[in-house]
Amino acid sequence: MIIEMRTYTLRPGTAAAFEERFVEGLSARLQFSKLGGLWRSEVGGLNQVVHLWPYESFEERERIGNEARKTGKWPPKTQEFIILQENKIIQPAPFSPPLEERKLGNLYEFRTYTYLPGTMPTVLERFGKVMAGRTKVSPLVAAGHTLFGPLNQYIHIWAYKDGGERDRLRAEASKTVEGWPPATREFLVKQENMLMIPAACSPLH
Repeated sequence: MIIEMRTYTLRPGTAAAFEERFVEGLSARLQFSKLGGLWRSEVGGLNQVVHLWPYESFEERERIGNEARKTGKWPPKTQEFIILQENKIIQPAPFSPPLEERKLGNLYEFRTYTYLPGTMPTVLERFGKVMAGRTKVSPLVAAGHTLFGPLNQYIHIWAYKDGGERDRLRAEASKTVEGWPPATREFLVKQENMLMIPAACSPLH
């Protein structure tokens, strides 16, 4: 299993129009595989949308992409809104849940940690040891490390009802979950964070 994470930076004020065009082409795309989720940024880098697509393999990704393009309706006609595009291929961690339709909350936190080369196996091991306790506090949406795109990144996505619940549950996890957060700071190079709102068409809410 792999997850394709596509991040688009849009012209200011065009996020709603982007989502509308995205939905227009989505039914054609869904003939071939499911959408993991679509979000727009609320805090962090603004005017950004992120969409996730799960695949069984690279070969399936290529095959589905070719089939979708033959419909003439995918990719959606959103080029006029896009300033920058970034693509990452993520290997889900062993403790990452499947990307499936779920109602989890109105606020999704995307945390991206960049680590020193060669340290990812240790990072995943340490997160894995404490993840069961952490997910009792709030649900993990997905977690994994990059295979293509910017390397040595560990990306984890968490869902909350709103900003107040996020603050409360993060504080609770730090106090009540033994070993959380895991000791990986010695390997950290950079931390990034975005708070995102799910689009109406997103299977994850």
